[in-house]
Amino acid sequence: MLAIDAFTKELLAWQLCESMEVDFVLATVNQLIAEYGGELLKAETIIHSDQGSHYTSIKFIQLLKDSELRQSMSRRANCWDNAPQESFFGHMKDEIDISGCTTYKEILAVITDWTEYYNNDRYQWDLARLSPREYYQYEMTGVYPINWDSRKK
Repeated sequence: MLAIDAFTKELLAWQLCESMEVDFVLATVNQLIAEYGGELLKAETIIHSDQGSHYTSIKFIQLLKDSELRQSMSRRANCWDNAPQESFFGHMKDEIDISGCTTYKEILAVITDWTEYYNNDRYQWDLARLSPREYYQYEMTGVYPINWDSRKK
């Protein structure tokens, strides 16, 4: 599971798990809360998902309720509701190669490296040609962090 900021496209929290138990979804929400805590409440954060069994489970719903986070779910059979997440996964699948990985630990390392690249270095046209973290800083300060002329040299 992953949590993506809808404004900056930054990957805020994610978990990879060897099983499909609901615990990895709960761990992702707990990671998000541990990292961003009160900021989530100030922003009136909405946790959006599809209608999969993980997101309709009593444990997941109760965790969101206890954390004062709002839940939103996609409409049935409507892929457009989850388009940002699907786009993220599409880019990830296009840009990483796990074919040489033989263990869970190796796959986790490849994905961890790529998510760091995605947040810090992967420039996106929709974000003023900045990475998600650079775009966040740009929006907060008004200072564009890149001099494209100096990069051409």
